[in-house]
Amino acid sequence: MSENSNTPFGPATGVGSLPGDDAREAVKTATGSFEDFPFLPELPARGPGADMIGRTAGMLVELYARVEPSGWRIGDRPGRDTRRARSWLVQDLDALEEYTQGYTGPLKVQAVGPWTLAASLELRNGEAALSDPGASRDLTASLAEGLRLHLEDVRRRVPGAQVVLQLDEPSLTAVLRGQVRTASGYRTHRAVDRQVVEGALREVFAVQDGGPVVVHSCAPDVPFALLRRAGAAAISFDFSLVTERDDDAIGEAVEGGTRLFAGVVPGTDGPLSDPAGSVMGVRTLWRRLGLRPGLLADAVTVTPACGLAGASPEYARRALAHCVRAARSLADNPE
Repeated sequence: MSENSNTPFGPATGVGSLPGDDAREAVKTATGSFEDFPFLPELPARGPGADMIGRTAGMLVELYARVEPSGWRIGDRPGRDTRRARSWLVQDLDALEEYTQGYTGPLKVQAVGPWTLAASLELRNGEAALSDPGASRDLTASLAEGLRLHLEDVRRRVPGAQVVLQLDEPSLTAVLRGQVRTASGYRTHRAVDRQVVEGALREVFAVQDGGPVVVHSCAPDVPFALLRRAGAAAISFDFSLVTERDDDAIGEAVEGGTRLFAGVVPGTDGPLSDPAGSVMGVRTLWRRLGLRPGLLADAVTVTPACGLAGASPEYARRALAHCVRAARSLADNPE
């Protein structure tokens, strides 16, 4: 096992977004649901700047973004949208500080990774920053510095926490395959070289200074091997999208000490199976890979399949509690 296997992670946690617009209520839910692995929630229902792209754009250093009809666009100076994104983040951190007094243990915060950000933020000409290698490099450097400051702030506010950084990269596979559409929609941007992709991820991961980084994607075909090479300590994914084609990559990840954040609980309202049923697929995968059942609890964190912004508040609370029970089932009955 690599050193990653000793990294502090809890048995269950959330992905990031929750429904509603009340920061204190959301943090109370996130910290109350996961006593040993809370997370800082995101509340996109508040509007532009609380969405995952706007929230991360607000963290950038010496780059600013504003909302246009087509989406977020990089501009010259901080405007109303940047100020609003930063103000909401401060509110969320104030609530987190209030509800984590005396807490010691892993604490997860989320931001968008460099490639999904480059695929989502527009340049002045309306094309994605992804279209310009220089702009992509500047964006990566700005994001890295912004995250470094953000992590410093979180550690100052919750001094007992071991901060886990989650980077959301739902567009990463599309970037690697040249599937991100141009502004016209008629063409796609050319695929970015895998080494360039890996280098940018490595640069952003480095802000954790040896601390753990999780990469989350609820898109199909997560590039497990590339993320591991870049230094991800854990990979978070929608378990329902995993196919037998992924077996080798997942098996190598587990054997190499990479933790799996298995998204097994649906992200939108619906009936929940019993906790053991929710993790049955994980046990089946384990048997297929020929891995020791006793390793399960040390290798897997149970999460919802994706963010819960589209769920009702009542379902979101039930889904988070269900993750905890499903993780307990996995630990108690690994076979």
